[in-house]
Amino acid sequence: MTVLPGAARRSWTRVADVENASNSSPMNSQHPHRPTSDAAEHAVAGHHPHTYVVSAGRGGPDGDPHTPGASGVPVNAPVDFSSTYSYRPDDDGGRVYAREGMPAWEPLEELLAHLEGGTRSTWSGEGFVATEQQTALQVPPALLFGSGMAAIAAVVHLLPIGGHIILPRHSYNGTSALVDELAAEGRLTAHRVDIADTEAVQTTLADVATLAQAQQAPVMLWAESPTNPMLEVADLPALLAEARRRGVLTAVDNTFATPLRQRPLQHGADVVVHSVTKFLAGHSDLVMGAVVAADPQLRERLRRRRSLHGAVPGPMEVFLALRGVRTLAVRLDAAEANAAELATRLEQLAASGETRLQSVSYPGLASHPQHERAARQLSGFGAIIALHLPDVTAADAVLSALRVWTPATSLGGVESLAERRRRHGGEPDTVPEGLIRLSVGIEHVDDLHADLVQALRLAGGVRPDIATETR
Repeated sequence: MTVLPGAARRSWTRVADVENASNSSPMNSQHPHRPTSDAAEHAVAGHHPHTYVVSAGRGGPDGDPHTPGASGVPVNAPVDFSSTYSYRPDDDGGRVYAREGMPAWEPLEELLAHLEGGTRSTWSGEGFVATEQQTALQVPPALLFGSGMAAIAAVVHLLPIGGHIILPRHSYNGTSALVDELAAEGRLTAHRVDIADTEAVQTTLADVATLAQAQQAPVMLWAESPTNPMLEVADLPALLAEARRRGVLTAVDNTFATPLRQRPLQHGADVVVHSVTKFLAGHSDLVMGAVVAADPQLRERLRRRRSLHGAVPGPMEVFLALRGVRTLAVRLDAAEANAAELATRLEQLAASGETRLQSVSYPGLASHPQHERAARQLSGFGAIIALHLPDVTAADAVLSALRVWTPATSLGGVESLAERRRRHGGEPDTVPEGLIRLSVGIEHVDDLHADLVQALRLAGGVRPDIATETR
């Protein structure tokens, strides 16, 4: 099977408008935004995302080098290393202390908010064409956290004691471990679902919402799409609509897709979470998280939690993350193109029976169970592939034989990484022991392919110098 041509540029299916956010409660059915119409991939602030990620925040919050007549404005936002700020006794509206906010955060927080909020436009096959009534979600600035887990924890802790959380059976193992710990302490009740089974998730939403109503307890739907590491694709518009109808708070971990491929707020999500460590920063050299909330009241709750829990990033890490985001579009395009080609070649290799590779999972392959859904919902299929080997021995043998790929955890960097996910104790039993998660980087695709082929052949006992390459 091959990646279907043109599918990587199909549209998000729905958008949402913010309406009367200040009067909406995030824990009830009066959500501040809802899907309103079908739309294609979105420009951002009037520009193609490739332009926006490069230009946003240039010159810092007090100056813009692109403004006519601007002179002497820094092209890059300066780094502010101060932990405290002077004040006048007659002025209580200025900066006070860096834990509450610092200038270094602002360009990246504004950029992420605009990327997730987006603007309505049409993909023509050649480029973006703005609609006559171009609108955007009025999303307040994102919130940066000291790590992805700090961002996840802040959102999960929106649930008070006695709340219910519905989450994918396959999700980032840090999220899963946190929920399990809170459940063991009696702070919340967890309900795991196959997030790709829309009908089953909707049934669970109905059942849990009914139970929670009787208990006067709130409910949260936590979604990942695609999931880590199984790459299941959820029907986000349908699930978020059902959650909204039942007064369920919704959060989506958008780390795998990034806002360049998927914008959950456009489908009606309340909160979007990112591990900035991964694709956004893109160089495996920092740890950071981010949360984007469309409702200003919900954002304020999260901001206060960040401040009181001290889960803040340092200015140098933010500078590096902003510098990394500048190349997000070109990095993601290159890595995604590599992933699509590798997935096609590796699926052919699996079909040949030449190695112990059993199958390949990638949303861009027509063989993927949710391929059509992914093609409708995403504007690209991403850079993560799952390889299925028969057992631990075979998978570890492949990893030991790699020379270009690096066996390591994490993902989303310029380099290609490979990892057997069940090496982590937190992965559920439904993740196969022989699954290898590939995070495809931007190296030459032929080098990446050749290295995988030789490793697969060595793991299967076939000498690479006497085997015919399979493409």
